Amino acid sequence: MSRLAPLLLSVLAGCNGPLLVLPGGKLDGEVAPAPADWSRAGDSGTVQLETRPGDPYSVNLAYTVMHDALYINAGGTETRWARHIAADPRVRLRLGGALHELRAERVTDPDEIAAFARAWTGQSMFRRDPLGYDEVWLYRLAPR
Repeated sequence: MSRLAPLLLSVLAGCNGPLLVLPGGKLDGEVAPAPADWSRAGDSGTVQLETRPGDPYSVNLAYTVMHDALYINAGGTETRWARHIAADPRVRLRLGGALHELRAERVTDPDEIAAFARAWTGQSMFRRDPLGYDEVWLYRLAPR
């Protein structure tokens, strides 16, 4: 086991983003313009999100595309990345090898949250309904 520790540390240090459930730092890649419509990303999937531009913090997240917009959801918890967005809404998103510089807009409109909830829970029986939370941490990503 002690021989594996240096190897594991070197692998983690070489990562330029999150590794499975472990957060990472700055995402690398070629910056591409944000698409006018996200429908080509499919209905849902996994994406890498970087927050806090001054001290980059990145995570793997599930996303949902609805009405040609891409949404990320922290559910009923103000996660670390959600706190970062509250302080500075500038984010970077890596999807399909492309890196997009975006702005995260918190969604508070009850109708938009309800529409998202239908789309989100329809994608997997394991996704909790955001309408069951006291507060929802849902973000729509838009071009800067």
